[in-house]
Amino acid sequence: MSTENPPSLYAKREPVFPRKVKGTFRTLKWAIMAVTLGIYYITPWLRWDRGAELPDQAVLIDLAHRRFFFFWIEIWPHEFYFIAGLLIMAGLGLFLFTSAMGRVWCGYTCPQTVWTDLFIATERWIEGDRNARVRLWNAKWDGRKVRLRITKYVTWLLIGLATGGAWVFYFTDAPTLLTNLLNGTAHPIAYTTMAILAVTTVFFGGIAREQVCIYACPWPRIQAAMMDEDTITIGYREWRGEPRKHSEAVKSGEPMGDCIDCKACVTVCPMGIDIRDGQQMACITCGLCIDACDDMMAKIGKPRGLVDYLSLDDAEAEAAGQPTKPVWKHILRPRTLVYSTLWSIVGIGLVVALFIRTDIDMTVAPVRNPVYVTLSDGTIRNVYEVRLRNKHGEERPFQLSLNSEAPLLVSLQGQEEGDLTVMVPADSTHLVRVFVSAEQGSAGALGDRTPLRFWIEDTINEERAFDDTYFNGTGGS
Repeated sequence: MSTENPPSLYAKREPVFPRKVKGTFRTLKWAIMAVTLGIYYITPWLRWDRGAELPDQAVLIDLAHRRFFFFWIEIWPHEFYFIAGLLIMAGLGLFLFTSAMGRVWCGYTCPQTVWTDLFIATERWIEGDRNARVRLWNAKWDGRKVRLRITKYVTWLLIGLATGGAWVFYFTDAPTLLTNLLNGTAHPIAYTTMAILAVTTVFFGGIAREQVCIYACPWPRIQAAMMDEDTITIGYREWRGEPRKHSEAVKSGEPMGDCIDCKACVTVCPMGIDIRDGQQMACITCGLCIDACDDMMAKIGKPRGLVDYLSLDDAEAEAAGQPTKPVWKHILRPRTLVYSTLWSIVGIGLVVALFIRTDIDMTVAPVRNPVYVTLSDGTIRNVYEVRLRNKHGEERPFQLSLNSEAPLLVSLQGQEEGDLTVMVPADSTHLVRVFVSAEQGSAGALGDRTPLRFWIEDTINEERAFDDTYFNGTGGS
């Protein structure tokens, strides 16, 4: 029986140390990083007057009252369809951009990409460019290596803490929470959330890096369904670059292609792949290989574009010496038009729903146990729980009324007969119990279920809302 160890089914990860590169796409990535991180870190500090009852915060996730505030927009729990609609739009937008331009989301705006870029830039600033980092990785542990590693990890941890800190600021008043965090009086949940986000941010962005995109993220496996031969993605013009400088074909006397096998496209890739091997699941289409190759082509006097954004159709056409399609034909095709139409329909629907909704609302729930009661004088009474919503920033008086073909009487629990005015606090809901009665003479004329409509009116601006229900008569059960 053999005593040899069986071969491992898993390859050891080779660390990726991307080289610094300059160019159009690197500049674009820096700009997008600055904008996205700026939005994330600055947004909780934007102020917006919300009255005396709520923090003056422009973007606020109020978990205690299950509401979401975005500048002048206020989303309540019963309006979750707005959040669902935004998620649908985000999904359709991702499908649209992927079908048109490949994994541009992954390459430029995905949080994993943005924070990984930030961590790599920090690592390069502390340890040096690619060659210096490779030497440090392979070097034996000494004082310098320990010092650089501690500096790097401490800096990463500070970035992680800032990330977690910015996240918790979205859920309460940011200035107040910051003061409480610094003096140690914040809720333990805030410290716990910050610690968890700090550790996960450092792990995902600083340590795991490309492994998250390759192994943990499902999108690389789904994207193939969104892409076709017209999708514009990053490719290598093999017919122009081959045979490479150090290939056996060139050594045997064949004329060399434009690729001098400098591996500049490989050393700048944050995923550690070689784009010359063709389209790969790991490629996030960030464009850094294009910048590196264009720079090298300029240095050796060759045309740029050896590595470039192009579609499979264009690649085949160029290789055959045929004309290629204009960019707009790749973008405007049936698949992308369908995604654009669906995205627009959902977006327009949300905008319309946002502008036609009222600042007051109500829901009526009949009390079912019992369905009705018969009073000593023969009056049939139904009881309803009416929840009133006031989305204004100040207390408002609501006038309740009833609309029905039947002669019904309405009254409020705890209030005098005929007093149907309810004061509803600012930015809150208020539950009232309503009695609806049919006197003995008219009760017998009612059916089992008589339709009725409750109305409320804001007596300040005369805004109205209603909800329909039924009055259960003597035949009810």
